Amino acid sequence: MSDDLESLRQEIHRVHGISVDLNDPMMCQHTMNKHLLAQMTKGQEELLEQFKSELEGIAYQWGNDAKEKAERILNASLAASKEAMASLMKESLDDVAKSMRAEFENALRKTEAPAQSARKWISLNIAATVMTLTAALLVAWSAI
Repeated sequence: MSDDLESLRQEIHRVHGISVDLNDPMMCQHTMNKHLLAQMTKGQEELLEQFKSELEGIAYQWGNDAKEKAERILNASLAASKEAMASLMKESLDDVAKSMRAEFENALRKTEAPAQSARKWISLNIAATVMTLTAALLVAWSAI
């Protein structure tokens, strides 16, 4: 520190041509200014460190908030996708069921006409059998 004061004294003498003693009030003022500047620097460093800490906290909170919002958006999108898939699957199943029902009814209609024809032939066959049996019984009864 005395080297600093000595260099200041020499500069004042060189620039202004005035010889200043170490006990001169101007030298005291220089020492006070230097001390105050050091205190201010220390205070500003503390404030900057505090500000940095606060900014880091805010950035961390913003990161967490963004993560939570992203998760909520993702969950909402996933739920909407599931609902859309379920809806599409239900519609597809309904369409498949309608198609199967239509095909079944169509096949049933196609077999209905031959079945009706078969019923007629069976009825005629039974009637012919009853007549034949009746005729045979009459022949057998008249032969007795």
